[in-house]
Amino acid sequence: MAGELPEYYFRVRENGAAVFRVDTENRQRRIEMDQIAVVNIRNGEIKPQGNRQLSENDLGVIRDWMSERKALLATRDMDDIHRAIDHLNLTTQWAQSRATTAQLEDVTDDLLLAMHDLRSVLVRKKADRLMKEDT
Repeated sequence: MAGELPEYYFRVRENGAAVFRVDTENRQRRIEMDQIAVVNIRNGEIKPQGNRQLSENDLGVIRDWMSERKALLATRDMDDIHRAIDHLNLTTQWAQSRATTAQLEDVTDDLLLAMHDLRSVLVRKKADRLMKEDT
């Protein structure tokens, strides 16, 4: 393997990661990964594995990763929303110019309900923001 391996490896899971310490300084010169913790980025919980005590360095690296991961996920969320706007526009163009009657029949009710639900949430949230600005 070219280059230096990191000291820690984070196996991403749905709400966080399993944290491993990477070791290449063994007799067989193999890569060994020892799981040291499980982290939950939603609630900030860091659970050491087994009877392990995490060092301040371990905790610092884990907290830094959690912070970077939260920022990455927030960026991805906004990118997904902007893509959804593009998809809505493309769907509108498709419905207007290329969709067959059968295709429209297949998707119209689902699209209308989803758009109605989205519109209701957006209008309510906008009204809440405007009310806060007035107070």
